[in-house]
Amino acid sequence: MDALEDLLTRVDAGEFGDPLPVLAYIAGQAVEIDEGDLNGGRRRALLLVAAGGDPHRDLDVDDRAVKALAADLYTDERREQLGRSIDALVLRVRERPVAREAALFLAADVDLAWRLFSLSLLAEELAE
Repeated sequence: MDALEDLLTRVDAGEFGDPLPVLAYIAGQAVEIDEGDLNGGRRRALLLVAAGGDPHRDLDVDDRAVKALAADLYTDERREQLGRSIDALVLRVRERPVAREAALFLAADVDLAWRLFSLSLLAEELAE
């Protein structure tokens, strides 16, 4: 079993809690974002996190910093890449009921998926 299959099995088993952010992150790996755009967007979002109080607090999809990063990185082309990747993920998890339901939910709301992907990018930066 490859690493992605193992991860999807764990998502389906509920090991990571809410599967939506994990699947959005997985799908987001197909989105092409220039390193300069990503680093600049993350820096600006981190300033908003710091201005919002405790930088170690849990962020959510509606956090100001997450929305700012999502807007910073957004292009129609990137959104389409994410949508196509989610569609491919739906097919890949069709035998995994929890992951399938979550992937279908993301496919129906790519704007939410974009914010969840942005949340994961910010969380990844905060973890470093």
